[in-house]
Amino acid sequence: MIDINYFRRNLNELRESIARKKFSCDLDSLVELDRARRDAISAAETERAGQKSANAEMSQMEKGSPEFLEKVAQMKEIATKVKELETLAKESDEMFQKAFLAVPNLPHQSVPDGKDESDNETVSTWGDAEGDFPHAVPHYDIPWFEKMIDFPRGVKVVGAGFPFYLGDMSKLVRALINFFLEEAGSNGYAEIHSPIVVNSASATATGQLPDKEGMMYLDQNEGVYLIPTAEVPVTNFFRDEIVDGKDLPIKRCAYTPCFRREAGSWGKDVRGLNRLHQFDKVELVKWVHPDESFQHLDSLREDAENLLRKLELPYRVLLICAGDIGFPHSKQYDLEVWAAGQEKWLEVSSCSNFTDFQARRANIRFRGEDGKPRPVHTLNGSALAIPRVLAAILENHLQMDGRVRVPECLRKWFQSEFIGP
Repeated sequence: MIDINYFRRNLNELRESIARKKFSCDLDSLVELDRARRDAISAAETERAGQKSANAEMSQMEKGSPEFLEKVAQMKEIATKVKELETLAKESDEMFQKAFLAVPNLPHQSVPDGKDESDNETVSTWGDAEGDFPHAVPHYDIPWFEKMIDFPRGVKVVGAGFPFYLGDMSKLVRALINFFLEEAGSNGYAEIHSPIVVNSASATATGQLPDKEGMMYLDQNEGVYLIPTAEVPVTNFFRDEIVDGKDLPIKRCAYTPCFRREAGSWGKDVRGLNRLHQFDKVELVKWVHPDESFQHLDSLREDAENLLRKLELPYRVLLICAGDIGFPHSKQYDLEVWAAGQEKWLEVSSCSNFTDFQARRANIRFRGEDGKPRPVHTLNGSALAIPRVLAAILENHLQMDGRVRVPECLRKWFQSEFIGP
């Protein structure tokens, strides 16, 4: 969440920022809820002070005296009033906090204006997307594709969007995971093996709730969610903790399966590996000093880009405009690979700075040299999401004989130069 003092002092500026992000938020109602909340809290505190004063007076009276008995009656009335006001204060605070969670993060000043994804800016490219890919076809049209990635049996066992990877394709997926984790480790990210379910407090802390509730799978009995990304459990590792400022930046990486319902996306890029409900991904997460977070965003993006270069996949980097940026994001870059067979760009990574938005919701702070706790800044980036990377490898590296050349960086684990019949 945003800083409540900023909300109170910079309402017009906040309106403009929310309008840039194309989010709807009733700030006038929120101002009234904040006023009612503060009035209720003040009234409860005033009545408690009166109760304390009355207790002090009683201690000086003779027990059983008429004055003492009269004061006892008054104290009962005061106690009832205090309880009523405390209940009102609690209810008012809960109403405000719930509404305050709907306020999105502020876009950084370097984020361009725009209404939707058509206004995102290409800030860099690598490789030749217009190059010669004479044998490229969509990955799902490779003759042996369905022998190594079985969608029909996934539909039978679970439903659409849950394929089986078979034989060498399963081995290639494992090679990608190992490659991503090893590269992350060499860049200073400590590996963590996290849960793949989280409670609602964790999902709220990172901004999935209430913004993306329809996108997540919920276990109704336990009240936990299958994770849409490792960002959620890993960021919450330090929830309600104060870390030593000397330990910043803290960098972690995690491999997990990810689960997304993709509500509302039916008919959009659904063939083959383009859009799945379960997929594998390695995530990079950082907790950093607020003064350094945008430099860390640049280095996070470079870590993800380096993977694509080693995989020999042409890619572009998009700076996401204010109208397309996510609810908790302050600044976001998307990395897209070129899939030569489909002749289209596929998103494989988002690298984002959430500033102190997630940290305030999760109560993650650091103690600096002055000894005062302050919210950290959190960042995360996909490094990388496997299905679309796999699709690009299959399409871009397809050979004349029907096999696919495996990038050199993966052969340490795959132990072959080619995949296919």
